[in-house]
Amino acid sequence: MGSERKIHSGNVVVDAGRYSKDACDFILEGLNAAGEQVHGPLTPAQALVAQYMAHEDIDLPEVLDRREEGLLDPVVIHAIDEAGGFERLNRHVSGQELCWALRECAMKHWGLLASAVLRNWGITHTLDFGEVVFALIESGRLRREPHDRLQDFRDVFDFKEAFDDAFRVELQD
Repeated sequence: MGSERKIHSGNVVVDAGRYSKDACDFILEGLNAAGEQVHGPLTPAQALVAQYMAHEDIDLPEVLDRREEGLLDPVVIHAIDEAGGFERLNRHVSGQELCWALRECAMKHWGLLASAVLRNWGITHTLDFGEVVFALIESGRLRREPHDRLQDFRDVFDFKEAFDDAFRVELQD
């Protein structure tokens, strides 16, 4: 799952049904964090292309189409070349990578309360992360690669172990 531009959850709450806007926003935050973990921070050239895409409300394939048609701003063409080409602009992450990034974000934000916050949003398994992601995809707010599947999110980690047991304190006699 990936996006080359900053994405907002908009009306995905309605689209996703059982998940709140806060849950959708959290998934998008985790997606940005996962992109940085997997691909590193955005370079200035990548950031420029991402800003262009956000301003034009287009995705990477549309940027490629515009370049092939000669309709792309020369500054953006230079940024794409400086970034290393189109393949370097794709900051796709796997479902598993996203799940681990979401765990880290939740722990950083809420610590001991992470499990409770997620549970309040109806998220109790990693597959729930995938359900929100695919609702965002269906609403057009995220793109997927042909090999992305909802099953990529199944049983990535156990919530009790990842959140509750992570804070277990062993007392010594």
